[in-house]
Amino acid sequence: MASRLHRHRSSLEGVINFSAEPPLDTAQRAVAKRRFYRIIEHFETSSNNSDGVLYKRPQLVRFTYEYALSEESRDNLLRAFFRALALSMEDDSQSMDFEELRPIFFSFADHLLDNFFLPLKASTKKTPQPTPTFRSAFGEVQGAAAFVGTPARVSALRGDCLVRDRYRCVISRKFDHAVATSRFNRDGDDALDDDGNLLSEASFDVLEVAHILPHSLVKVNPDSQLDPSKEAALAILDMFDNGLTHLIEGADIDRPRNAVTLTHTLHCHFGDFKIFFEPDNQQPHTYRINSFLPRYISRDLGLPVTRMLYLTSTRTIDPPSPRLLAVHRAIAHILHLSAAGEYIDKLLRDMDEKGIQPDGSTELDRMLKLRLGSVAG
Repeated sequence: MASRLHRHRSSLEGVINFSAEPPLDTAQRAVAKRRFYRIIEHFETSSNNSDGVLYKRPQLVRFTYEYALSEESRDNLLRAFFRALALSMEDDSQSMDFEELRPIFFSFADHLLDNFFLPLKASTKKTPQPTPTFRSAFGEVQGAAAFVGTPARVSALRGDCLVRDRYRCVISRKFDHAVATSRFNRDGDDALDDDGNLLSEASFDVLEVAHILPHSLVKVNPDSQLDPSKEAALAILDMFDNGLTHLIEGADIDRPRNAVTLTHTLHCHFGDFKIFFEPDNQQPHTYRINSFLPRYISRDLGLPVTRMLYLTSTRTIDPPSPRLLAVHRAIAHILHLSAAGEYIDKLLRDMDEKGIQPDGSTELDRMLKLRLGSVAG
């Protein structure tokens, strides 16, 4: 048992690696799913499944599997799961010692939390808001990589999103305060929005660009390389939608397909995975926007609401990617249903309010890892 657990801990980072693996066939998948749910249901019903941890580990693993966006992605999670537990996913007759599996199973759930959900949720509200560069407004068509350096790319991204989204929050439809001021100063009461409507009839707010998946996912170290923790996060991300990481590699993380225009308040809730976009399968680029916020807060924000996202007439600026919004929605549901989101919120509050306490009142190892990861990039 001890040697098996040691092997697991020393090699867990390597089990989530699915490059060039074929999908499971129907028979393999059926056996693997049956064994997977048998393990999950055992620990879900066990009275000692939490070990004092304030999030639901079995549900985190279950919903990470169930909210994966394709059969191939779910196959990838099954492979990682059975490799981590050193079990066959094809031999239904292989016996399982649940007491021996308990620490390994919990370690697998913690790996998902520590290397993906925790750093992701901790970083999503950090999109900088530099003065926008309106390169697309002047008809300049070029990739984000043409702007050297992250601040310039994010500035260009903000300009592109404001143009594409017609200087309006895609949820509240409030018009950008700065642009409205400029137009009123220039045109007085005749100032118009981008659809030709009088701005005097609009409502206004300060608008921000919000990454759908955060820039920190692909932020490199001083040697221009991804740290192992970032590689682990991207490998886990591919379990939601196989091949998704190609959409956000390098400078592509700062392309308009990975961003929406929001008010500051909505940006905070969206970045916190409390607001999500549910696609309307009847109309393209149309979403029912809902939340996991208390109903009175949701009502105050005008949620739920159905919106068609804006497109530019020339289609030179990509709309928000349905695949990226779908992954954001999946993560929001996993965090909510497993209570991992609430657990992470408490952890981050404790870090802010108490700092890292060596007396055991805070989760020292987890906080130190998160803080070191933040310093590293």
